[in-house]
Amino acid sequence: MTHRLLFLGPPGAGKGTQAEHLALSHQLLHLSTGDLLRAEVKAGSQLGLEAEAVMNRGELVSDALVLAIVRSTLSKHQGGWLLDGFPRNLPQAQALDKLLLELNQPLQKVLLMELGDDELVQRLLARGRTDDNEAVIRHRLQVYRDQTAPLIEYYQSRGQLQAVPSTGSVESVAASIALTLQ
Repeated sequence: MTHRLLFLGPPGAGKGTQAEHLALSHQLLHLSTGDLLRAEVKAGSQLGLEAEAVMNRGELVSDALVLAIVRSTLSKHQGGWLLDGFPRNLPQAQALDKLLLELNQPLQKVLLMELGDDELVQRLLARGRTDDNEAVIRHRLQVYRDQTAPLIEYYQSRGQLQAVPSTGSVESVAASIALTLQ
């Protein structure tokens, strides 16, 4: 079966780690929007030049430009894929749905990585980043909830959302994810 998946979850829930693991184990294209933007810039493509100009001004890359890069990548790929880091809000999700319909690559499942705030805070503090402290982390978690709650409801109402507890080892979480894909 070809999997077309989306990972959602708060910072520190293990989305990136699990996305990399799943992409390798199931031969999926891992679409991290940050990585895609950097690859386009490095390649010197027209989209990359546009993205670089925006980023050099210290601005966020527009939804339209991110969607154009996702379109460019998926239009060349017919296998399975997983998206990590996009969409982040309801308008982005609706635009992504339209794009995937045009490409005849509908999203099949959304995996919501769940973990309690206290454990998230501990994980993020353990990374040792100088800009991370408990207050900043708790603020980031609240921003995530404010932006993502409508996405959770959106995908849940469509029967696409599957919650995955993110406690335990990388291997045990990966096993839980594998079970949801059977």
